[in-house]
Amino acid sequence: MHALNKNRSLRRVLLASATTVSGIVLLLALKPHTGPTVVTDSVAPAPSGSASAAPEASSGTGGSTKSSGGSTKGTGTKTVTGDTVQTRWGPVQVKVTIKGGRITDVTAVQYPTENPRDQQINSYAVPQLRSEALAAQSADIDTVSGATYTSDGYQQSLQSALDSAGL
Repeated sequence: MHALNKNRSLRRVLLASATTVSGIVLLLALKPHTGPTVVTDSVAPAPSGSASAAPEASSGTGGSTKSSGGSTKGTGTKTVTGDTVQTRWGPVQVKVTIKGGRITDVTAVQYPTENPRDQQINSYAVPQLRSEALAAQSADIDTVSGATYTSDGYQQSLQSALDSAGL
């Protein structure tokens, strides 16, 4: 009978250890749920640069609707904001500037910044996605490793902006 008592206490220790490890894993995986917030670019000059491009966009679109691709080089500047895409970690929205039928600028208007981890991930992912979009001249861009949800939302919002611009 003495051997059975030893087995029971060993089982209790193993069960308690497994429960503790499971609880810690669940706590570490828990992300608090917060509502989406509208976040603008953290760089202050971006909105003012976009505001200076807005008068060009209104004057450029009034004169030519579809001829901005080849015949008019400097006058067909458009700034289009894509749809807001809800991702697992928050909303993603992109604004694209098109001049002469080419993408000249892509700005992330909204992206997840709720916690330090989101900020860390997106501080390297958003510039990478921007350079990919400018190089590809389309929404067909590679996903940034570690920022899959942001990358998917960025691609979808960029595609909706390009569709709205007629590209």
